[in-house]
Amino acid sequence: MLLAAPAALAGDTFEIQIYDGTANGRGDVGLETHFNVAKGGEAHLTFEPSYGITDFWELGAYLQFARLSDGSNRYAGAKLRSKLVTPPGWHPHLRFGFNVEIAVVPEEFSASRYGGELRPIAAWEDDRVLIAINPNVGLAFARPEAPLGPSVDPGAMAKVKMFSGKLMVGVEYYSELGTFSAIHALRDQGHQLFGAADIAALPWLELNVAVGAGLTSASTPWIVKAIAGISFGK
Repeated sequence: MLLAAPAALAGDTFEIQIYDGTANGRGDVGLETHFNVAKGGEAHLTFEPSYGITDFWELGAYLQFARLSDGSNRYAGAKLRSKLVTPPGWHPHLRFGFNVEIAVVPEEFSASRYGGELRPIAAWEDDRVLIAINPNVGLAFARPEAPLGPSVDPGAMAKVKMFSGKLMVGVEYYSELGTFSAIHALRDQGHQLFGAADIAALPWLELNVAVGAGLTSASTPWIVKAIAGISFGK
């Protein structure tokens, strides 16, 4: 798939993921590997290590790479993040959280090199379903995008559990609506709907695979994504 990757995407496809309000336990280390490729876009590969400071506070980082349509490989930036969630046992089914990111990305992949993200998290999970909402806010700290103000990029997922929770299937939704000061017309907004499956057959390994279709003319027609998460701890 890396060798077949086509030309550049609008928007960020280095991490296509809905946060579900969970975090690494105290002292636990995790590593997620994200891979995304899209029609008309380059292939993106991201490594995301994380560390649990407490059972409700997790620090993480992203190291991003891309393969362009001409076959060349590029370093595509780095990010740091801090995620706070409600402590385990706070509620049997409901979780809340908040994730903050700062990023330094080459201008080749972002018009404003310095940016970040604010990601509120709300999730409901029981023996049968997992539902989560992330009303994301994108930040630009440099021109040309900084004067436009924060962007509105909400996402959500709904999945059904099977085989005692070792398999979940459902949908993931991602959007790019514009900025708070200037929401785009519907035809100019990005809306992507994914059919997704999460596999957790091993206690230390979780896989997420999904295929997404664009719902508007401004959306990327299709995206294939995969995430492999490894836990080095409890």
